[in-house]
Amino acid sequence: QVQLVESGGGLVQAGGALRLTCAASERTFNKYAMGWIRQGPGKEREFVAAISWSGGKIYYAESAKGRFTISRDNAKNTVYLQMNSLKFKDTAVYYCAARVVDYSDNYYYTAGEYGHWGQGTRVTVSS
Repeated sequence: QVQLVESGGGLVQAGGALRLTCAASERTFNKYAMGWIRQGPGKEREFVAAISWSGGKIYYAESAKGRFTISRDNAKNTVYLQMNSLKFKDTAVYYCAARVVDYSDNYYYTAGEYGHWGQGTRVTVSS
């Protein structure tokens, strides 16, 4: 079973940037579609971005479009979330999630489609 460890969170001023990293334990990382999901204080879980196993297909929530970039390096078993122009409302715990895929090179953009989750990394944006 794949284990996911997020890092890169922290405190940043509004307008700043952070790069989140999710390291996977699984050597067959390229069999997983990946996603980033966040949960802000007092808020419901919100899907942020998703990427297919090849990296060729990407999805962004409206709140992330134009500011966030998801990418992956299968050779390093790692997925990234570059977050620019951060806003106070981006404050949340960010979770990395993985879903096993067989042959399809698709992304998945609902949290319930992911069976493996990391512990999360906290992002705090000060206004």
